[in-house]
Amino acid sequence: MHGETIVALDGLSLTIEPGEFVALSGPSGSGKTSLLSLIGGLDAPSSGHVEVDGARISDGGDLAGFHGGVVGFVFQHHYLLSHLSAGANVELPLIAAGLGRQERRRRARDLLGEVGLGDRVEALASQLSGGERQRVAVARALANDPTLLLADEPTGSLDSETAGRVLELIEEARRRRGMTLLVVTYDAVIAEHADRVLHLLDGRLVDGARPAPLRAREQLDA
Repeated sequence: MHGETIVALDGLSLTIEPGEFVALSGPSGSGKTSLLSLIGGLDAPSSGHVEVDGARISDGGDLAGFHGGVVGFVFQHHYLLSHLSAGANVELPLIAAGLGRQERRRRARDLLGEVGLGDRVEALASQLSGGERQRVAVARALANDPTLLLADEPTGSLDSETAGRVLELIEEARRRRGMTLLVVTYDAVIAEHADRVLHLLDGRLVDGARPAPLRAREQLDA
């Protein structure tokens, strides 16, 4: 309908504790990906604000620095460059961060070793299995040592066994680094591992969402 306004998130206020693992569920079109996009600085709210680690990222500011050193993303589809090696894919955010070639390669090797792919550094992304590609995507998301990891259906395209391995990797990375983790998922197994499960319906948090204290570093009022 011409002139119709679509509201993705409506009066939503959310605070996430530093180091907390939060799962976000809800039907298709409920606003889950929109919420991740706002928190990750990929979109801006029409009203309200997004605050991460004391900085209002919704006001503009240094989004390049935010994306380069604060937040990491893991998507359902890995979005690797198929003509590049696993190592080169992990190096991409490190190039943007200005690291030298040798340091980039060392860090990429270390990260791929961390996700169990130390022997696949030189393999082309097109030669990897679906589970291996998603593990490379996890390594790439960790490249700049983020304090906040956002994952949008990270196991949605994987079989249950492979999904379990990827979830273990993400959880272990969170524990090792003390990261805050927000995962959009339909997977009950992921929800069981989370510290808290939030439910979205028509852009609003509904029963089952537990409010958190306001002292957290990640805050959204939109």
